[in-house]
Amino acid sequence: MQTRSPIKELPDQLISQIAAGEVIERPASVVKELVENAVDAGATQIEVRLEEGGVKRIVVSDDGCGIDKDELELALRRHATSKISNLMDLESVASFGFRGEALASIASVADLTITSRTAQADKAWAIDKDGVRPGAGTKGTRIEVQDLFYKTPARRKFLKAEATETAHVRAQIERIALANPSVDFRLIVNGKPALTLPSQDLPSRIWSVMPKEFREASRRVSADAPGLHLEGWTGLPTAARSRTDAQYVFVNGRFIRDRVLQHAIKTAYADVLHGAAQPMYCLMLTINPTRVDVNVHPQKSEVRFRDGQLVHSFVSRALTQALAQITLPPQDEAAQGRQESGHERLVVNDPVLPRHQPDAFRLKPQAKSAPTPLTQQQWLNLYGGGRAASVPTYESPLREVASDAADKTVLPLPMPEHNGSAEAFGYLGHAVAQIAGVYVLAENEQGLVIVDMHAAHERITYEKLKKAADRGLAQQGLLVPVVLRVTPEEMDTFESHRQSFAALGLDLSAAGATALTLRALPALLAEQRINAEELIHGVLSDLAHYGNSDLTETMRNQCLATMACHGSVRAHRQLTLQEMDALLRQMEATERADQCNHGRPTWTQLTMQELDRLFLRGR
Repeated sequence: MQTRSPIKELPDQLISQIAAGEVIERPASVVKELVENAVDAGATQIEVRLEEGGVKRIVVSDDGCGIDKDELELALRRHATSKISNLMDLESVASFGFRGEALASIASVADLTITSRTAQADKAWAIDKDGVRPGAGTKGTRIEVQDLFYKTPARRKFLKAEATETAHVRAQIERIALANPSVDFRLIVNGKPALTLPSQDLPSRIWSVMPKEFREASRRVSADAPGLHLEGWTGLPTAARSRTDAQYVFVNGRFIRDRVLQHAIKTAYADVLHGAAQPMYCLMLTINPTRVDVNVHPQKSEVRFRDGQLVHSFVSRALTQALAQITLPPQDEAAQGRQESGHERLVVNDPVLPRHQPDAFRLKPQAKSAPTPLTQQQWLNLYGGGRAASVPTYESPLREVASDAADKTVLPLPMPEHNGSAEAFGYLGHAVAQIAGVYVLAENEQGLVIVDMHAAHERITYEKLKKAADRGLAQQGLLVPVVLRVTPEEMDTFESHRQSFAALGLDLSAAGATALTLRALPALLAEQRINAEELIHGVLSDLAHYGNSDLTETMRNQCLATMACHGSVRAHRQLTLQEMDALLRQMEATERADQCNHGRPTWTQLTMQELDRLFLRGR
């Protein structure tokens, strides 16, 4: 028979070591806490030194405000902090650290020495396990941590190789550096510089930390709503990776992992990125501190929004709009420089480009060799075909998607105006040839454009089908209503989001305390073989976690994507020049035309400079 142990109060040392287990997992955890404290102290220069991955020694030095001599002992006590003093401060905290646990936790598992000097002090003071003593140093704080986890040797067994622990430290510094571009950061590993990030503007800091390809494959994000601001860059689907190591989200300057925001980002990429591919992004969300709770995780890596559904919709819409825009080719050296700096990559405001582009994006006839206007017959003679009078009428794969699925009207495409006037051509230029029945070659002012005709037309068709479906999400009643059992939590979610189901095209009603009855689905989904119970449970789960659900829209779009793929011009189909030009013009007027429904690029640009380099011209 097991005997009952008496209730007793734990010793302070054990309490601190238990708390340290929540805050200090590895050397990177120590660096995170100390560097964040340095940022809170107003530092402009922060240096981190590591030996043996941080297990043997960690030194963090800064030029911040410092700690007074009389407060050094207090700084090492549990729950001692200068960041908050009452509940109101806690509910609106904007600093990185506020719990007052970090220094006490570190001291409980390692040897800790703090040397600090304020601007008013005539000298520095230090504190270690032996107490307070005079120190040496300029304004700021230097914290040295030696023999991490020697007081709790079991924790050392869970640490990885030195290179792995060093990589974790670097990742922590990069996260903090992204949120604080005006601060100079340096990492020195075993006496050798490993990372140098000088004070810089936000775009330059992002290009310094993110993978090299991100700079040329990203789009600016900038959006505002009452009490919300989103800023940053998001990667193109064509630059997706297999890992999640280039995904950064900050809330009020704090790097976080939040399932509401992660789901919002996933939703924005759902139409352009498929499979296990992971997008790259660096996003900064600013929100009123009173509308977000940062006190939900010991490491402060998670938050809880007061209105998660509002935040989810705001972030998802902002990213969707950014990804819907079309990247224009640079027009001159100045524009090229601006594009490389990340400030003018995008066509802003209206994601759908007008048919006639501004003058800067039109082809300009060359004064020295203006072409002689071609008649329609000369056009046919030059590029192939019969007499003008016998131009065949054909069912174009590029015609507008008819509202009536049964409409089989044959719509010939008009002959493009190729008579020296450039008004008919947009930024993708005019078609000149087709290669292997797969690629369309076009000439624009910058050089050569290569288009994957099936991928491009698939996106065009898909976007038209979506717009047609968006005009009305018709319902179709089920012959036999589906009754499904739900948990009390799911029923509570249903009651809280009744109005959401009608908007999703679902006719759902309560059938008792633990059952729901489904009487209708969106018509497009009703035609497919789907598991209605799985769909409803999935929607309820999304509504509970994120405040909304896009499952019906996602399933609808999957059906439309399949229809678009089968309804698009196929590879090896020989197109006329008229058809090719029609494809280019529709691409210019279509959202997300830079990539197909599967995330592949639809076109690429080879500039004259790149073509010259291929043939060693100018050498």
